Amino acid sequence: MHPYFPDFLPFFLFFTLCYSMDTPALIPSLESYDPSGVGVHNGNLFGFPFTAATAQVWILPVPWDVTTSYRPGTAQGPAAILQESTQLDFFDPVDPEGWKRGIFMAAIDEFWWAKNKTLRSQADGIIEQLEAGKTLGESPDLQQDLNLINQTCQALNQWVYDQCQTALDQGRTVGILGGDHSVPLGYLQALADRAARDGEEFGILHIDAHADLRRSYEGFTFSHASIMDNALKLAPISRLVQVGIRDLCPDEAATIANSQGRIVTYLDRTVKSRLFQGESWGQLCQEIIAALPQRVYISFDIDGLDPTLCPATGTPVPGGLGWGEALFLLEALGQSDRQIVGFDLCEVGPQVWDANVGARLLYQLALLASR
Repeated sequence: MHPYFPDFLPFFLFFTLCYSMDTPALIPSLESYDPSGVGVHNGNLFGFPFTAATAQVWILPVPWDVTTSYRPGTAQGPAAILQESTQLDFFDPVDPEGWKRGIFMAAIDEFWWAKNKTLRSQADGIIEQLEAGKTLGESPDLQQDLNLINQTCQALNQWVYDQCQTALDQGRTVGILGGDHSVPLGYLQALADRAARDGEEFGILHIDAHADLRRSYEGFTFSHASIMDNALKLAPISRLVQVGIRDLCPDEAATIANSQGRIVTYLDRTVKSRLFQGESWGQLCQEIIAALPQRVYISFDIDGLDPTLCPATGTPVPGGLGWGEALFLLEALGQSDRQIVGFDLCEVGPQVWDANVGARLLYQLALLASR
């Protein structure tokens, strides 16, 4: 049984902590680990010698792309990144021994992987109906499928919420690894609940090709295209700062314009124009960081990068950040006085190159969040 059925949630959390997030038989001791040696597939991300008990950063993989509207496949992203992660070298010139703080990835959940495969085919039928110019009212079966998908997405959000609460209770920083961009909502809800309890707030640095401010896109309440619209319903999130945006609809543009400054969007076209006219990327990064509150969550959709770095992502768009630009922005944030409270990396495609780039980006995010 599984936490999709709430009566069995306590058992599952116990099972997760004792098995899925800790596999000591496979993972070597820190003393015997050679970070300059050959990367070994030991069941943990990067082949690192950490367990749930010894790692500061817990990566929660969420194999889910049911609501992806253009090209599926990112549900396979976590597995692909795990496979490619041992190809990295771990000396970072900014944080040479950062890996020692520990990164651990939970096992990819088989229940949600199987549920994703089932519902993905049903989502395809809904999307095909709408793209043919028809309504779901013309097909009661598709309306039932939509209701089931929305209910299951809510259950997934609750599962992510519970997993993250467990990690936060133990003083860990969580990184969500998607899957499509809908999957970090449960984590954002967990952080928002704690912020409200403590009288705090936080902001989101959102790197993406898309604004993700659509409301219930294609009928999916928790669509990948609606993650920031859903996040902004959480009162402790005081500011959303978006970078790399280059695909948005008129309704999203109106939402930004009418947000009274709660949403600050750096359109990719505007950023490039400022760069072409002589401003430096360093200056722009300081401006972006200045727009963020003291506590920051990083939400990184990999399609915020130039698509040559992520060609198999779900919804690629020309333009975006280069690799050096992305790392410079993250490091500038790390050098500021801002506190990183969590992060996600989503929409990584299953191809080798995408997974290689995704693993490298995930490593940088984990180093930054664990400082």
